[in-house]
Amino acid sequence: MQTPVLAFDVYGTLVDTQGVVSTLRARLGDEASRFADRWRDKQLEFAFRRGLMGAYADFSQCKREALDLVDQEWGTRFGEEFKQSLMAAYRRLPAFSEVSAALERIRKLGVRCVAFSNGSRQSIELLFDNAGLLAMFDDIVSVEEVRRFKPDAVVYAHLRRRTHSRPDNTWLVSANPFDIIGARYAGLRAAWVQRNPKLPFEPWGDPPDMMAPDMEALADQFEVMLRREGKLQP
Repeated sequence: MQTPVLAFDVYGTLVDTQGVVSTLRARLGDEASRFADRWRDKQLEFAFRRGLMGAYADFSQCKREALDLVDQEWGTRFGEEFKQSLMAAYRRLPAFSEVSAALERIRKLGVRCVAFSNGSRQSIELLFDNAGLLAMFDDIVSVEEVRRFKPDAVVYAHLRRRTHSRPDNTWLVSANPFDIIGARYAGLRAAWVQRNPKLPFEPWGDPPDMMAPDMEALADQFEVMLRREGKLQP
């Protein structure tokens, strides 16, 4: 019996991208959260566009390009030193409060846990080291190895090759609907962590096989499922 593989998205799923707000608040006050959201949206947009163009760049470059654009849009005129502090804040994003304990529970179910990100392996290792999550994972699978971005089907196929897993035994865990839809299109199973209860799942593509409000609830559901399927390790 093949051990189930759980591949966890990182940004927005395990670590909170709103962690940059405290740095932004000194300059923007109550508008800091809105700036952070716009910056995050543009990071993803630039990565998607680069993927379609075949013009891959490290995700940190997309992040910096997005920051420069939003700075211009908002007329905030951040200097280079402050921009560098914002980029550094992204390398120190905190884990969501329940993540560490939930990952410990999931690991004890006898599954393989890997991180699966649009970020580089180096950036994820640094991020996890700062967030206290590095020891929770058997491996880190980065899109840099195929120079494409999620939700490209090539990336999910690469995940399966790296983990030597069957599609029906490989789960993508993500808070990002685009990631869930991409994984389901590629034949994987998927669990959606609905971090914002006000945002519905996107009304197209295959829906997630499982959904939960946070990682703790997800651990409960995985335990029930693995027990039901006879895959729970002693």
